[in-house]
Amino acid sequence: MTTNRPVALVTGASSGIGRATALALVEAGFDVVGTSRDTSRVTPLAGVTFLDLDVASDTSAAATVQQVIERFGQIDVLVNNAGIGSIGAAEESSIAQAQAVFDINVFGVMRMVKEVLPHMRARGRGRIVNLSSVQGFIPAPYMAVYGASKHAIEGYSQSLDHEVRQYGVRVLLVEPAYTRTGFEANATKPDLPLQVYAQQRETFDRVMAAAIKDGDDPAVVAKVIVTAVTEAKPKLRYTAGTLAGRASTLRRFVPARAFDSQIRKMNQLTG
Repeated sequence: MTTNRPVALVTGASSGIGRATALALVEAGFDVVGTSRDTSRVTPLAGVTFLDLDVASDTSAAATVQQVIERFGQIDVLVNNAGIGSIGAAEESSIAQAQAVFDINVFGVMRMVKEVLPHMRARGRGRIVNLSSVQGFIPAPYMAVYGASKHAIEGYSQSLDHEVRQYGVRVLLVEPAYTRTGFEANATKPDLPLQVYAQQRETFDRVMAAAIKDGDDPAVVAKVIVTAVTEAKPKLRYTAGTLAGRASTLRRFVPARAFDSQIRKMNQLTG
């Protein structure tokens, strides 16, 4: 099967930002393939073909990309949205737990890129959007592992974009802030909790829950992703939502000491 419409592959499309992005891309004229670890539990979306995918598996990544190419004949856009949150003090996460987060948030992105990129290079065009976060440029306390994974994605994407631009492929970053998704509920909790951090961690959990409740609708992020994949001259990075844009501006222009103080105040840190 081939198509006259551009084809987008969106990982983690069963809910939240991924689901909103799949819908927005359908509305923008794309044939969309969404993925989930278990598509039998996914509510169908009009215009979206769902495939099983575990981004932590080399075999699964290769098989899914091959299925898309066999079914549609091409992949014009890859949106690497699948990811997992991690909340807790850095000292409270085992190395094994941190590695599991990186296997999805970082190596999962790399697996998908390695499978899709040869196809895009051969065709001389393509867009890869990697979902970062404000955590990719403003680390938050009690999110060290997650923030580190997003910093890794920022560095990887910037390097990769320079390497593949001459082949007609762009690698772009989208950086949301707090978004009304299941992030907090689905985030990994510390596997080595320490009493010394318990009170401050509980405070941070309350701050995070309130911020997500008042956060952006996933459709706000989806709209930015559509812009990133359709603009004739895309930017390397796009903030998504008012808070993310404001945070990026403040990070560039507010003195470091004042910015540091504001982060501690926002997160109700003592000392």
